Amino acid sequence: MATLPLIRLSLPPRNYKTAFILPHPLKSTIPILRSLPQKPITTTTTTTTTTCSYTPTPATDRLISAASYFLPFFNGLQYGRFLFTKYPSLSLPFQPLLPLLSFYHSIPYASFISFFALYLGIVRNPSLSRYARFNALQALVLDVLLVVPMLVQRIISPGRSGIGLKITAWAHSGIFAFVVACFVYGVVSSVLGKTPYLPFVAEAAGRQLE
Repeated sequence: MATLPLIRLSLPPRNYKTAFILPHPLKSTIPILRSLPQKPITTTTTTTTTTCSYTPTPATDRLISAASYFLPFFNGLQYGRFLFTKYPSLSLPFQPLLPLLSFYHSIPYASFISFFALYLGIVRNPSLSRYARFNALQALVLDVLLVVPMLVQRIISPGRSGIGLKITAWAHSGIFAFVVACFVYGVVSSVLGKTPYLPFVAEAAGRQLE
């Protein structure tokens, strides 16, 4: 059997170029953005006007409040006898009050009458304002506290000489200074229409009126 000769064909090389056509990135994937006209931003400013109304304290309430503090003041003057004896010049500011003080002590049981008059006529009077009732009750609480040192002195009996007398003089002088300070503070605040808050007294008075 005859074999056919193998014929090898050689073709000339050709240059093949591959062209890849890519889509336009902006045209195919991202839509065309058009600039929209912007509206002007308007801000609204709201102005709130607050009006504060101030109601002055009536003159009647101020007068009642100022007069209430005379009760503990008159009853507390007895604690100043040691200061008046040692420093007589301290009694000069109280000289104008001597006629009123003499009239007060000339009435029998003036302290008890004044106490219940303030309590029943002012503190327990619903027709009066809370301002006048609060100040009257402060004066009454202070007047009650002034009785405590005298009771303690009668129970302990510190004596009329020695260290006991010195302690009594110091205690009475301190109480007298406290009473005078409360009196001046209460009267001046009441005349000005402000509410005085006496130490050791205001909290107890406020609870009674609630």
